[in-house]
Amino acid sequence: MMELDIAKLALEYDQRSPQEILKLALDKFDEIVISFSGAEDVVLIDMASKIKKDFQVFSIDTGRLHPETYRLLDQVREHYEITLEVIFPDSPEVEALVREKGLFSFYKDGHKECCGIRKVRPLRRKLATLDAWITGQRQDQNPSTRANIPVVQVDTAFSTKNHTLIKFNPLANWSSAQVWQYIHANNVPYNALHTKGFISIGCEPCTRPVLPNQHEREGRWWWEEAIEKECGFHETNLVGKSSGVAHG
Repeated sequence: MMELDIAKLALEYDQRSPQEILKLALDKFDEIVISFSGAEDVVLIDMASKIKKDFQVFSIDTGRLHPETYRLLDQVREHYEITLEVIFPDSPEVEALVREKGLFSFYKDGHKECCGIRKVRPLRRKLATLDAWITGQRQDQNPSTRANIPVVQVDTAFSTKNHTLIKFNPLANWSSAQVWQYIHANNVPYNALHTKGFISIGCEPCTRPVLPNQHEREGRWWWEEAIEKECGFHETNLVGKSSGVAHG
C-alpha cells in the first residue's frame, strides 16, 4: 500500500471506533501482529478475539520486567487461548553492555543504549518479517511525543528501502479512562501493578508509581526530560522533536 493511500485511510478512519480500525488492519494484512506490553494492548487483544479467531501477538522480554508483568503474559495467553510469541534480546549484546557499564548505566547516561539493545533491536528483527503491526499508543500518553499520532501510518522508523511497514494505532483517540472502562466492562486481564499506583509500566528499574495528579509518563525514566520518554518502539514520534533526529 502506498503512503498516499495510508494518509487517506488515516483521515477516513480517524473518528472510527478502535474495533473498526482493528478490523481494517486484520482484514488488510496477513503478516500483522499485535505488540503486547501494557493494558492498552490487552484491550486490543480482547477486541481482536471478537473479530478474528487467529491473530498473532508478540511481546519482548527485556530480562528486566517486573514479576507481575511475567505473570500477566501467561494470564493473557491462557485467558484468550492464544499463542504468545516472546522475543528476547541478543545475549552477547546484553552481556557486553553489563560487562562494560554494569546493570544500571542508564541512570547516568540515559536509557537509549540499554533500550536499544534490550528492546529496539529485537523489535526490529521481528518487524522485518511483517507487513504491519498494531500498537496500543494513545495521543494523551505523552503530549510531548504522541499528541499527533494517527490511527494508521507508514512506520518510517522501521521501514526500509525495500520494505514498507504499516503501523496501526486503534486507540490513538482514546483516553486512559476509556481504556479502563473497557477493561472493567469486559473483564480484561491487567497487570497487578496497576493496583499499586503504576500506570505506564516498563522495565522494573525504569518504572515507578506516580503520585496523584502526576501524568502517567512521569513514572517512566523520571530522571529524563519528557521529550526523551520513548524507548525506541515508536521512534517515528520523535521525528521533528528535540534535535529533529529520531532516537534509536
